[in-house]
Amino acid sequence: MLTIGALARDTGTKVQTIRYYEQIGLMPAPARTAGGQRRYAPSDLDRLAFIRHARELGFGLDAIRDLLGLADDPERPCAEVDRIAQRQLGEVERRIARLDALRAELRRMLEDCRGDRIADCRVLEVLRDRSRCLTEHGEERETVTRGS
Repeated sequence: MLTIGALARDTGTKVQTIRYYEQIGLMPAPARTAGGQRRYAPSDLDRLAFIRHARELGFGLDAIRDLLGLADDPERPCAEVDRIAQRQLGEVERRIARLDALRAELRRMLEDCRGDRIADCRVLEVLRDRSRCLTEHGEERETVTRGS
């Protein structure tokens, strides 16, 4: 049996996160000693490692809950698991596309910069133009205002 500190150390998870996972039902309530200390079984270590790896892959808590539920029925076809993973892959690909676009815009800004005076700075000019464009079109107005 493991203490919460040992479980945290062995999985690289903060103690507060383990407690949170217990509160929301991703982790089962642990056994307790007579003094009230949590005690975890090896299966809890495996479950938390599963959750951590799924989080590292970007799965949301609801998807992880679904995956854990599906994992409890080993005879079930894995089509639902595949569907959840495919949905996550699609989200990752959308994020990558957004990041590629951000990288291209940043490179363009830097390539156009002559490195002269701040008054002539292409990076600041592009950022101002984007802020002005968003404000004029009513998009992300709150983000623009907060960043000002």
